[in-house]
Amino acid sequence: MNLYKRSQVYIIAEMSANHAGSIARAKEIIHAAKEAGADCVKIQTYTPDTLTIDCDNEYFHIRNGIWEGENLYQLYGKAFTPWEWQPELKTEAEKIGIDFFSTPFDRSSVDFLEEIGVEFYKIASFELVDIPLIEYVASKGKPILLSTGMGSLGEIEDAVNAIRRKNNEQFVLLRCASAYPAITDEMNLATMVNMKEIFGVPVGLSDHSMGSVGAVTAVALGASVIEKHFCLDRMIDNPDASFSMNPDEFKRMVLDIRQAERAIGRVKYGISSQEADSRIFRKSVFCVRDIGKGEILTEENVKIIRPGYGLQPKFYQDILGRIASRDIKKGTPLDFFMVE
Repeated sequence: MNLYKRSQVYIIAEMSANHAGSIARAKEIIHAAKEAGADCVKIQTYTPDTLTIDCDNEYFHIRNGIWEGENLYQLYGKAFTPWEWQPELKTEAEKIGIDFFSTPFDRSSVDFLEEIGVEFYKIASFELVDIPLIEYVASKGKPILLSTGMGSLGEIEDAVNAIRRKNNEQFVLLRCASAYPAITDEMNLATMVNMKEIFGVPVGLSDHSMGSVGAVTAVALGASVIEKHFCLDRMIDNPDASFSMNPDEFKRMVLDIRQAERAIGRVKYGISSQEADSRIFRKSVFCVRDIGKGEILTEENVKIIRPGYGLQPKFYQDILGRIASRDIKKGTPLDFFMVE
């Protein structure tokens, strides 16, 4: 993955917990993501024990949001992707020609992903402040997608510096609203643009909102990467289903993004091939009355009108007051050979 040389936005389908405990469903998600136009499918590599501890006191209970009341350890137990699946899922992705990578959450998960040959990494928004983890990932010398949800400018700078301390410049900063689902009013995509200006690296959007408005807008603002949670069906119960796109929605988003890319195009002035036939409907200088040879051209007998077969309007003042060198009939486009 070289995001500095890609001509198209890189589109990631985040599987997360949408396999709902079934490796067969996980493989089906990989195939569906490919068919929907994703460039890549992403998973997460953790276990409840690599993320938290099995403790039931108040600190380990979620107080609000879609997971309100859940105990962290139990929630991660429902959501995690078993590590023994992951080499098989990677092989499945490679077999059908879609990229595959993961988000590690501790050193052991990085080591595991290195063993199975993952070629790039994602740092989740919640791990933005885990500088030791970021340094360890960066030390592998592979591309990194760094999600910046909740991050202050100082926290983002700390994470960027951690990557660069390991002589790794292969990273992309992802704007992210770390809410599930995120609302459009709090996406603040201008922040994404500002990060690109400040840090001088590609940027993108890790999008937890519903629909594709945020993704398409981000592309128009210069995003190189779009990540969206992807499921087969939101009716399949799991912790991430409610804010994930189904295959039809994801495919529509991909088509919209590709259309937006074509609309952005490149810097080009002048007439496009599509506009060639319209050029004739510009204005130009025409004779609007019969003019005899030797007659003076005035505002009464020559005017700037449509269509565009005559002199360009910028020459109008130059020909007023000049003498017709021949008879000119009404409705004739004027050119310099008609005047002395």
